[in-house]
Amino acid sequence: MMFYLVKTPWWLKKVYPSYVWNMPPGEQDIYLTFDDGPHPEITTFVLQQLKAYDALASFFCIGKNVVNHPETYRDILDGGHSVGNHTHHHLNGWKTPNDIYLKDIAQAGQYIDSGLFRPPYGKISSFQAKHLAPVMRGRKPSIIMWDVLSADFDRAVKPEKCLENVIFNIKPGSIVVFHDSEKAFSRLSYALPRVLEHLKNKKYRMNSL
Repeated sequence: MMFYLVKTPWWLKKVYPSYVWNMPPGEQDIYLTFDDGPHPEITTFVLQQLKAYDALASFFCIGKNVVNHPETYRDILDGGHSVGNHTHHHLNGWKTPNDIYLKDIAQAGQYIDSGLFRPPYGKISSFQAKHLAPVMRGRKPSIIMWDVLSADFDRAVKPEKCLENVIFNIKPGSIVVFHDSEKAFSRLSYALPRVLEHLKNKKYRMNSL
């Protein structure tokens, strides 16, 4: 059984203040993010849904998936969305030697030109975080975490619960995590259109990071 927090608590944000957990709450903006793509069918579905609601989002891509699906990656960029580095092989920073982890990020950076970085599983050591800049193609790195997890990655969670996780926990400035992956698709395909409809009805703007 997996353990995770759907809503990131305030105290965790205080422990790691240099990470980006949410954006300033002054406007009616929500920041939808999608991890682990691009995937030719699932990412395309996401892009179609976003376009239907005039929504922008941010895609944290795995380098090897960009290599395998360059056309889909180009579709993300052509849609006006932002992209971020999610390592090349989806490595867990807590379980990977520092040199291997940083080299993997640099490898992904050969294909993903971005200063945004999201560590897979949200797990990165302080040493790794401090040494991101040299492997991010000279860009000032921003470590993007999240405010709300949809939990679409969890096969034990019903699609309806994923929807509730988002709409009951978001607030202006929230960064929300979905996954454009095969594992998540049965829940994503249910929750995402309904989240977008909800946000539109509530007059939120859906922006990229």
